[in-house]
Amino acid sequence: MEPIIQNISDTALWVAVFRADESERADAVFHDPLARRLAGLRGEQIADAIEFARKNSWSFVARTFLFDEFIRRHVEQGYDMVINLAAGLDTRAYRMSLPPELQWVEIDFPAILRYKQTMLENEKPVCRLRSVPLDLSNTPARLELFKQLNTEANRILVVSEGLMIYLEPPAAAALADDLSAQPHFKRWVTDLQSPGLLAMSQKEMGAAINKEGNPFKFAPEEGEGFFLPHGWKNLESLSKLKTAARLNRLSEEMMNYAAMPEPEGPKGAYPWSGVCLFENTGKE
Repeated sequence: MEPIIQNISDTALWVAVFRADESERADAVFHDPLARRLAGLRGEQIADAIEFARKNSWSFVARTFLFDEFIRRHVEQGYDMVINLAAGLDTRAYRMSLPPELQWVEIDFPAILRYKQTMLENEKPVCRLRSVPLDLSNTPARLELFKQLNTEANRILVVSEGLMIYLEPPAAAALADDLSAQPHFKRWVTDLQSPGLLAMSQKEMGAAINKEGNPFKFAPEEGEGFFLPHGWKNLESLSKLKTAARLNRLSEEMMNYAAMPEPEGPKGAYPWSGVCLFENTGKE
């Protein structure tokens, strides 16, 4: 059987469904009024087909909520540019309360950006939105772009939501190096998972996404410490499970699990995922 997700950009349609579901709740913790339109029928089909993800949609809700909070905090602190790597169907430049002078740069494959621009052609972003069609695996092109963006703002926040898990460790390290080489890229927000959760995700969802091999790859044994030699010091890591419990998005069974303490340091076989804030220290 063909996998339900035919290419990596299909995952953006899938995740948009969970943002739409949350947005339509009376007690929604964020509002993305464009998500249902962007997800379309294809997104609904994918979400319905991958039972494990639908059952654990709280994880996507918590992730979106935490990224929103980190972005809001840094914008309030005067950051003047947000660079959104592998932006997919993210609509924060349309839906969040952001200063009109804020520069928001979204980077992704040309096809997914064209699709989003077509679907949102009558919508107006709240800030200065720039869409850059680029395959981030093109190292020379991305480094040239990063160097240019570094000259255009003084305090830059990089965000990469749902990107790193698809990278091999050497590719993740190279991306971290290229980002930390830019002195105005002050902070980086990304999501991270433990080897234990990676193995679970590979087992439960890998076949639905890629017939050629498992697409889920990155969950360093060192945890957040993986990034330190590449110029990024961890400042804060927030558990998606604990966050979902705080937001009242868990089943009774999962609430009991969330009440248990999580291991300190690298999580190893423990099934953990979170959103992490890093500070640029320059490569050692």
